[in-house]
Amino acid sequence: MIAAPDVSYRTFKVWQRNRDVFMHIWKAEMIWPVFEPLIVMLGLGLGLGKFVELESGQEYIQFIAPGTMAAFVMWGTIAEAGWASYNRMENQKTFAAMIATPVSIDDVITGEVIWAATKGLISAVYIVIVSLLLTPFWDIVQSPLVIFVLPVALMSGLMFACMALLATSFVSSVSQLAYFVSLVIMPMFWVGGVFFPLEEMPDGVQFASWFMPLRHVVDIQRGLVSGDMQWSMLGDVAWIAVVTLVLYRAVLWSMRRRLIK
Repeated sequence: MIAAPDVSYRTFKVWQRNRDVFMHIWKAEMIWPVFEPLIVMLGLGLGLGKFVELESGQEYIQFIAPGTMAAFVMWGTIAEAGWASYNRMENQKTFAAMIATPVSIDDVITGEVIWAATKGLISAVYIVIVSLLLTPFWDIVQSPLVIFVLPVALMSGLMFACMALLATSFVSSVSQLAYFVSLVIMPMFWVGGVFFPLEEMPDGVQFASWFMPLRHVVDIQRGLVSGDMQWSMLGDVAWIAVVTLVLYRAVLWSMRRRLIK
C-alpha cells in the first residue's frame, strides 16, 4: 500500500530553491522557449501550410498554433523534471542534501513537480505572447478565452512533470532518459493532434491517441484559442486530473524507493 503523501510547507522551499537558481540564468534559458515555437509555427504553418488544405477551411498555421502551445509546455516540463532533476539527484546530490534536513522526500519530489510545471507555464506565457504578436497577420488567436491557456498549461505541466520524474526515478544514467523520450514523448508529439487533425486519421490511430495525455491538452488549448468550446473538454480536464493524481502517487512511491538507501 502506498503511504499518504508526507507534504508540508517546506515543499515551497524546494520550489523556491529551484526558482532562485533559474533567476540567475534566465536570460540564457529564454532563447529556446521563445524561438523554437516561433520557428515551428512559421516554418510549418507557412511553409508546409502551402501544401496542406484542411477540410475545415482553417489555415494550417491557425491549426498548429494551439498544438504548439500544448507540445512545448510538455517539452519544457520534461526537460526540467527529466535531465535537470536527474542532475540534481545524482550529480549535484541536491536531493540528498535537502532530505538530510527536516524537508521530507515527498516535499522534495512535490517541489520538483511544481517547479517543472512552473517551467512549463513560463513556456506557455512565451508562446501565447508570440501567438498574439502573429495574430494581426494570420488571425491565430480568435478568442479572449486564450487567457485560460495558462492555467491549463500549469495543470498539464503537473501531469508531464510527474510522468518525467517517474521515468527519472528508474534510470541509472541520464542518457537512458532518451528511451523515455523515444518510446513515450515522441509518439505523443507526432500523434497527439498537434500537427494533424485526428478525425482524418485511421481509426486505430484515433483510438491509440485517446490514451496519450498530450491529445487531451491539445483539444482543450485548441478550443480556448479558437473559442470553439465543446462539452467533451470537461472530459479532457477530468482525464488529465485523474492521470496526474495516479502519476503523482506513483512517482512518490518510486522516488521513496530510489532515495531511501
